[in-house]
Amino acid sequence: MKKKQIIIVIICILVVVLFIVGLYFYGLTAVSRKSDKVTFTINSGTSTKSVINDLYEAKIIKSKISTLIYVKLNHNIMIQAGTYELDRNKNTKEIFDMLKSGKVKRDTITITFIEGKRVVDYAKLISEKFGYTENDVIEVISDTEYLQELIKKYDFLDNSILNSDIYYPLEGYLFPATYEFYKNASIKDIIEKMLDKTRNILDNIGIALQETDYSVHEILTIASIIENESVGKKADVKYCSGSESEYIDRFVVSQVIYTRLKDNISLGMDVTTYYGARKALTEDLYKSDINAKNAYNTRRIDFIGLPVGPISNPSKASIDAAINPSDTDCVFFFADVNKMELHFAKTGEQFESIKNLYS
Repeated sequence: MKKKQIIIVIICILVVVLFIVGLYFYGLTAVSRKSDKVTFTINSGTSTKSVINDLYEAKIIKSKISTLIYVKLNHNIMIQAGTYELDRNKNTKEIFDMLKSGKVKRDTITITFIEGKRVVDYAKLISEKFGYTENDVIEVISDTEYLQELIKKYDFLDNSILNSDIYYPLEGYLFPATYEFYKNASIKDIIEKMLDKTRNILDNIGIALQETDYSVHEILTIASIIENESVGKKADVKYCSGSESEYIDRFVVSQVIYTRLKDNISLGMDVTTYYGARKALTEDLYKSDINAKNAYNTRRIDFIGLPVGPISNPSKASIDAAINPSDTDCVFFFADVNKMELHFAKTGEQFESIKNLYS
C-alpha cells in the first residue's frame, strides 16, 4: 500500500513539475502570432527587473515570472539602454537578444521631395527638417572637391556639372521621391541617398538611355523642361499628325524639343527663362528677363540648343518622355492655364489661332 502511495506521490510531483515547466515555456512564447511592432525605450540605469515589468505592461512579453527565470538561467543577460523597435510576435529569447544587442531604433525623418522643384526648394525643405541652413546645403552641393568625389562614385555624373555657368551643379540629379533619413544625417548623407535613387532609376531605364544620341546630362536637361512645361494630360494634337487619343502631353513636348533642336530653332520655353532669371514659375516675366543673356534663357531668338543644365529635378515619367518622344510633327504649343491643358500646332498660323482661342 505504501508503495502505491509513493508512486502516486511521485506521479503527482511529476505532473506538477511538468505543469510548472509547461507554464514556464508557455510564458516565454510570443504575445501575438501577427506582427505588431512597438517602440520600447530603456533608460540608462534601469534595473532588469524594472525592464521586465515594463515589457509586461507594454504587452511585449507574456509572463514576468517566466522572463525573470529565463534571465536568471542565462546569467543575468546584460541589456543595453536605448530605444528599440520590438515586435509582439517575437518570443522572449528573441526580445532579449535584441535588447542585449544594442541595435536600437534610430529616430528618423521622412521628407517628400516633389518633382519639378529646384535645388533651392529642396535646400529649403532640408533646412526645415534638419538643423542646417539653406546656405549650408547649397555650399555642400557647390563644393568642387566634393563634386569631383561624386563624379568618381556615380557613373552618370560627369564634368558637365562643373560648368561655371551652371547655377547649381546637382540640379536635375536629385531624384524626387519620399525618403527616410536618420535625424543625425549629414547633408552629404541626404544628397547621396537621393543620388543612389537616381542611379537606380537610370539603371532600370538601361539600354534605352544608352541608345540615345544625347548624354545623361542632356537627357535630364530635356526631362526637366518637360517636367515644368507639361501637366501629364492627353495632348491636343489635332493640328499635327498622329491620333489625338494616343499622346500624353509630356511626350509631345519632348518631340517639340527634339524637332526644334534638329531644325536649329530656339526652344523658346518660358520655364527656362524663369530659371535663368532665378524667378519662381508663379512670378511675372518681364521683357528684360526674356532678353537677358544667360546660359538658360531659351526665349532669346539667338539662343540655339539646350540650356547649360537641368532647370528642375524631373520625375521618371519625364525622363521616360525625354528618351521616348512622340512621333507627331508639332513645332509649337500653347498652355491653357485655366484648364491646365496643352494645345499643339505644326505651323505658326495654327499656333496663333490656338493662342487667340485659349488666351
